[in-house]
Amino acid sequence: MGLASYEGIKLTFGVLATVGLYTVLYRENKFYRFFEHMFLGLAAGWMLVALWTETLKASWWDIMVGRQPEGDTPGAPGYWILAILLPIGLMGYFVFSKKHNWISRVPIGIIIGLWAGQQFDAWMQKYGPQIQASTKPIFPTTMDSMTRPWTDYPAGSAQALPPETIAAIKSNVYLSQALTNLIALVTVICVLAYFIFSVDWKGNKAAGAVTKTGRYLLMVGFGAIFGSTVMMRFSLLIDRMYFVWIEWLKHTVLGIPG
Repeated sequence: MGLASYEGIKLTFGVLATVGLYTVLYRENKFYRFFEHMFLGLAAGWMLVALWTETLKASWWDIMVGRQPEGDTPGAPGYWILAILLPIGLMGYFVFSKKHNWISRVPIGIIIGLWAGQQFDAWMQKYGPQIQASTKPIFPTTMDSMTRPWTDYPAGSAQALPPETIAAIKSNVYLSQALTNLIALVTVICVLAYFIFSVDWKGNKAAGAVTKTGRYLLMVGFGAIFGSTVMMRFSLLIDRMYFVWIEWLKHTVLGIPG
């Protein structure tokens, strides 16, 4: 595969786009702006296609016309009442009209109303498991081992344990699990105490120490999030450099296999 082939031209353009986007590290320039606008244009076009193929077709059109996901099914019922969603959705585009801008508020009001009604269930689905996870037992039920013994051996192997033994192991709380749960519980209490602004903690040294600990724990959490974000950026950089130096320069330009 050489530079004159279709794959070579495609990879070369990808390298130009990669270098162009990374030139912003030096300063804002027209080369970067060109590829930025190209990327935004391609992303907008891709979103239109994805909106139809991944959302509207499966969640609206196929149900309305009675088409099953695996193809046409003769006699499948169609829910044509869903056709009313089309004019409601088109009303949103009146936001570009100065005279009839008010029409765009109709679908927005419908969406906000439906969204508000779903938020209680969404809140419980999102934060309910987190609340449950913060109330795990903090006292060990057995001292036979510091950590929970490994139970996920392949079925039929010599190390495989009977189901009743696995159930007994999983029902126990081991010392390492209890310590982990205790740290999580202390973190939750200290962080929540830090955000209680309706009480003046001045003069109460114990409460002040708890809130200060909560602030430090928040800083540790934010630091971990920042560190993971930096590592994610490095992963993206490594992937792009592999594309430029290995896939394009080594394999395409120099023709070195492997």
